[in-house]
Amino acid sequence: MKKGDGSIFLFVVQKHRATTLHYDFRIQIGDVLKSWVVPRGPSLDPTRKRLAVETQDHPLSYIHFEGQIPEGSYGAGEVIVWDRGQCLYPSDPVNQYGEGKIKFLLKGEKLKGEFFLFRTERQAGPKSKWLLMKKYDSHISYEDITQSKPSSVISLRKLED
Repeated sequence: MKKGDGSIFLFVVQKHRATTLHYDFRIQIGDVLKSWVVPRGPSLDPTRKRLAVETQDHPLSYIHFEGQIPEGSYGAGEVIVWDRGQCLYPSDPVNQYGEGKIKFLLKGEKLKGEFFLFRTERQAGPKSKWLLMKKYDSHISYEDITQSKPSSVISLRKLED
């Protein structure tokens, strides 16, 4: 993918109550969703760095999943689609991922504007630690969006419902 080639990629953030409450941040790179667990959820505040622990890739079809993961299955618990939308990259996302520095623009229902993911460890792959950060732009907000907008963008229900 080259800058300005018109490619549109997808992203989803799923609010997930498994062992603990967390947010699964997933961006399309190629034909999969690269995935990170963000314990405190994404932020529109550029002064807040969020830990993002990489997990296994997911198929693109997972972008619509909302419901109950059965007991005894990996990730058992409730899941809602907290946000979703388009993800645009200024340069090839595969190369960015390999370099451990991913820049992207989100056009979601809740998350908008420019973001970065920075790998904090040399080794890539599952369980590697990254930081998710918002860039200073016209879409910043200092409110805790996970608290002010807790509902699903699909069903409008809260995880507790």
